[in-house]
Amino acid sequence: MHSVREVLESRNVAVFGASRDAYKPGALILKVLQDVGFTGQVAGVNPQGGEVYGQPLYKSIDEVPFPVDLAILLIPPKLVSGAVLECAKKGVKGVVVGSEGFAEAGEQGRQYQEDLLAALRSTGIRGFGPNTLGIVNTETGLTTSYFSDESMLKPGSIGFVAQSGIFVGALLRYLSSLDGLHISKGLGLGNKVDVDECDALAYLREDEQTRIVGMYLEDIRDGRRFVKEARETVREKPVLLLKGGWTEEGARAIASHTASLAVDDAVLGGALRQAGVLRMGGIDELVATLKGFQWMPLPKGERIALITYSGAQAIMSIDIAMRESLRIAEFANETQEKLSRVIAAPSKARNPIDIFPDMMVHGSEKISLDTVSALLEDDGVHAVFFISFAIDGSATYRAVADLIQEKRKKPVFFSLLGKKKDVESCRQLLEENRIPFYLYPEMGVRVFAHMWRYARSREVLTASPLV
Repeated sequence: MHSVREVLESRNVAVFGASRDAYKPGALILKVLQDVGFTGQVAGVNPQGGEVYGQPLYKSIDEVPFPVDLAILLIPPKLVSGAVLECAKKGVKGVVVGSEGFAEAGEQGRQYQEDLLAALRSTGIRGFGPNTLGIVNTETGLTTSYFSDESMLKPGSIGFVAQSGIFVGALLRYLSSLDGLHISKGLGLGNKVDVDECDALAYLREDEQTRIVGMYLEDIRDGRRFVKEARETVREKPVLLLKGGWTEEGARAIASHTASLAVDDAVLGGALRQAGVLRMGGIDELVATLKGFQWMPLPKGERIALITYSGAQAIMSIDIAMRESLRIAEFANETQEKLSRVIAAPSKARNPIDIFPDMMVHGSEKISLDTVSALLEDDGVHAVFFISFAIDGSATYRAVADLIQEKRKKPVFFSLLGKKKDVESCRQLLEENRIPFYLYPEMGVRVFAHMWRYARSREVLTASPLV
């Protein structure tokens, strides 16, 4: 049986179902691979022959005049297993089955899926899908999705595994549009006829380009193996999981989506905690947490400090921190002395620090710079949350952004409110400097809690033998 790595490193690709109609998916994949600069050879297969986008369409894979590593199958379900057998004669290592109408569609579709599995097992070919947009390898420019574009293929370090097309399509396109959140590899599992979440974890753990693993799953096929693979992976890199179908109603929807069976959520939650996997509450939390891990160092402890003009936002953030088992830092005497230079009232220089009204005396730029600087030097503070105004032009925060860039020794998170254009200006400045920005600070607290939880899990798992 071929390996997942061999499939992801495919150099030559054939597209079954490549249409002469330039706007159909099979033809669009040929164009995408041209546009994104894939360096391998690509061929379209269509029993009628012809051409599209200047490329000839071969009537069978036997006619393709070069070796083929990967086949993309966009053909009716009843033809898929036969196509796999044809691919085996050509030496194909893997197939991505983009077609729908398999086990998620009823008894006949279930039979098609069983036939596909039998063909894969008899030939040793690895299969992704069916019902998937497939795979992405930004190191080589390989993509099997007609939804891809050049920005999505810009190399990054986030490995993503998903059981849904929207996650290896729209979400990866969105992530690739953000500074510093580009992906390394994308693996769409679909119905998981062959390659599943355990295979994907094992592959991404060994992938040197991948620093963080993100996952969207609707079920877990082999819970025991998943926990084993996750524990081994968490020793090396964080694993962030968004699980769909954790309610009874969501579980019913899963059955018609990828024909998966839901797992008991309470049992799953306990297993994930043991493995050190970080459970995400939604897409927004997933993206926010990716920013934290990508842009900030892992924390050395759980004590946080808050700088704020708003007592309300500080209080709500502290409430979240307590729920997440974090602690409020007590400042060292030297830190208190530094803060007293810009904050007149001793009560306002305690944690959380209240920079109003002293910001009106010293100016927003100086008080921001001096307070953040003092907390960065305090070893009793493990993370800093800066909560203030989004000020016109964002220049106020340029100096503090430069400081954080120079002394990136602990996580720092910003939350700034104001006019929409000012918020966006500040967001752009900070995120260009790889500083996480969240509209509301409670999200930053949750992100830090995930980072601290991972730091502890990795330390425990590294110290203990795997069983």
